[in-house]
Amino acid sequence: MKEATLVILVHQLLYQGMFFAKNALLRRKLGKPIRGYNPEANLSIAFFALFIGLSIWLAQADVPPGSYPVLNAGFALLLGLALLGANLLIGLASLRDLGDSWRVGVIEEQQTALVESGIYRLSRNPYFVAYLLMFAGYTVLLQSAILLVLSAVGFMLIHLMILREEKHLVTLHPQDYQAYCQRVPRYLF
Repeated sequence: MKEATLVILVHQLLYQGMFFAKNALLRRKLGKPIRGYNPEANLSIAFFALFIGLSIWLAQADVPPGSYPVLNAGFALLLGLALLGANLLIGLASLRDLGDSWRVGVIEEQQTALVESGIYRLSRNPYFVAYLLMFAGYTVLLQSAILLVLSAVGFMLIHLMILREEKHLVTLHPQDYQAYCQRVPRYLF
C-alpha cells in the first residue's frame, strides 16, 4: 500500500469515526433524528464521498492523472499531514463544543441552542473549516490539479449549506444570531 493511501485511509478512519460516533450517540441521547434531508446537505454528502473515493484512487495510481508535483514529495507529505492534523483537531473541537445542537443539515422542526463558546468563538462554522482543511490536505498530499478544482467545488457546496443554516438560525435566534455574526467570522476571517 502506498504511503499516501495509508495516510488517507487512517485519516478517514479517525475523521469519519468521530463523525459517526457523535451522530450515533446524539441520536440515541435525543431519541430523534439529527440528520436533515435538505438538498444542500444531500449533495454535499455525496460530493464528500466522491472526493474521498477519488483521493484514495489517485493515491493508488503510479502516476495519478492530473498530478502536478510542485513540491518536494517529503515536504508535500509533511504539509499534508499538518493540514489533516488541523482538520482532526478542529473537527473534534467542533463536535465536542456544539454538544446537543449538532445536526447534519437543517431540520426545520427542531429547536437547538445557539452555541457561541469553545471553538465557536473563533468561527461560526468550524466543522466546515475542517472539511476545507481536508480538501487542502489531500490536494497537497497528492499534488493533484483534479483535487484542486474539486476543492473549489467543495467550497461552493459548503458555502450553500452554510447559507441554508444561517437562514434557519436567524429564524430560531433572530437578534442573538445577528449579534453573533457581527462578532465571529463565518469561516476564519
